Amino acid sequence: MSSNNSKLEIQGYDEKEKMYLVKTAYGIVKVQDTFAEMFPLWVSRVLITAVNEKWAQTAASITTGYATSVIGASAEAAVERLVPASETPDKRPGILIQIYNKDRFELKHSLMGRIGQCTMTCPTTAAFNGLTGKRVLLIGSSLRYFADGFESKAVVGGRKVWKIPVMEGNFLCEDGFGATEAVAGGNYMIFAKTDAECLASAEAAVEAIKAQVPDVILPFPGGVCRSGSKAGSLKYKLKASTNQTYCPTLRTIVPDTVVPEGATSVLEIVINGLTLDAVKKAMAVGVQASINCPGILKISAGNYGGKLGPFKAYLKEAIGIPPEPAPAADKPAKAPKA
Repeated sequence: MSSNNSKLEIQGYDEKEKMYLVKTAYGIVKVQDTFAEMFPLWVSRVLITAVNEKWAQTAASITTGYATSVIGASAEAAVERLVPASETPDKRPGILIQIYNKDRFELKHSLMGRIGQCTMTCPTTAAFNGLTGKRVLLIGSSLRYFADGFESKAVVGGRKVWKIPVMEGNFLCEDGFGATEAVAGGNYMIFAKTDAECLASAEAAVEAIKAQVPDVILPFPGGVCRSGSKAGSLKYKLKASTNQTYCPTLRTIVPDTVVPEGATSVLEIVINGLTLDAVKKAMAVGVQASINCPGILKISAGNYGGKLGPFKAYLKEAIGIPPEPAPAADKPAKAPKA
């Protein structure tokens, strides 16, 4: 069996374990024959500009804080990429961020709070819309009331904005921000011999995704999640709790562990994106980067058997095996393109 991806060599398939055997420079890595199950969330994209890259990054970091998962946080958000000054409305350095929430009403609340409390308070910043969506959320029109009647309209780079007086000068915020349904929950897990090797593999994936794939974000700290969760709890009244089957310290205790012998560390890469294709590409880029690192024993992905959401990304496709034709009725719907 061979892969259509020149980076990876598929040596065979373990029917008993349902694993593809991938040859690397460091040995054989098992890739589980499974899929990541994803679900729709609403997204907006904010272009933050500032006097220099340092302050744009500062504002973006604060604006996307406490936003790893809507299971417990107020939103899912992260930095997407830098934007050169030549491509921004006010010709200053910029950073695109994405903010996700359960519906467009919660999304507007998130944008209001994050732009108003985090972006506007940061020195030299401005906030512009970064997405053409099927809905428009009137953020600037709402935040202008902070100006207490001293607000004024302006046009910057062809954009309708509000000038809100602040102690430093004026905070510019675009009137409307696009919103659309997108894809959340793309994921895969890395099983490694040591903590250091698992982290290095995860870091390689994050670096590759950020360098090669636009339109996606990695909402967990540094793009990496260490505390994989399951829905509900075995013992307590919780919406989510630790996924004991993925915990190496519980491998000999829980009967349904999925941690292979010899693995002492497991890390997860979680991906949200504007389109299903973007998330699939990010998974492929990430998996290939992760596999080509020392100490990796296995790659898997999380799903609920198709009950969580309508979108699927198969690991076999991520390692270069073409998808099998499926009846039209079985094909998952694509996320709307931004």
